[in-house]
Amino acid sequence: MKITLKLCIVIGVVFLLTAMKSNRKRVVFFGDSITQGGVSKNGYISVLKKQVDSNRFELIGAGIGGNKVYDLYLRLEDDVLAKKPDLVFIYVGINDVWHKQTAKTGTDYPKYLKFYQALINKIQAAGSKVVLCTPSVIGEKKAGGNELDTELDKYAEGIRALAAKNNLPLCDLRKAFQDYEEKNNPQDLEKDILTTDRVHLNDKGNQFVAEQMLSFIK
Repeated sequence: MKITLKLCIVIGVVFLLTAMKSNRKRVVFFGDSITQGGVSKNGYISVLKKQVDSNRFELIGAGIGGNKVYDLYLRLEDDVLAKKPDLVFIYVGINDVWHKQTAKTGTDYPKYLKFYQALINKIQAAGSKVVLCTPSVIGEKKAGGNELDTELDKYAEGIRALAAKNNLPLCDLRKAFQDYEEKNNPQDLEKDILTTDRVHLNDKGNQFVAEQMLSFIK
């Protein structure tokens, strides 16, 4: 009788835990090295995990260093759709612009938008919601003082247009970063405000990105 009772208790607990897990909203963050770093101890995804109810949300990082928009498209099925997410943040574009200069392997603007739209289409077709994120910074100087600002602004504007066209929520990191730098970078430094190297986030930068994304999850 005792064994049967214990077994019933174990089965009940397992059932309860399974039910709780299945009811959690699964959120995938899809991107490049910035998102890959987001799952580190002080990364923005780790920060968000502390700010949301773990019984209601499961946050998953799917970032790989060096990725551009077509890399995301090629691994979409395995790294995102297979996880059956409820919500997907797409945060890509820095390398598409930056690598034009550093490695001559960036992504031309029309192709960038075409692949980005294809990502949206496939994610929505799988039944998941999408949040679009504009690419943040390649250098933290103010008022167009960074070499690639004009190009990065163009790509960010393209994401804004895609958000409007598809009636999707927009996490405008580009504008948020620019506004922050205007107020908090009096020496007009090119790094060490929100980034370590003009691109990748320091602890304050990770906290800042988490703040921008939080409202889209809740």
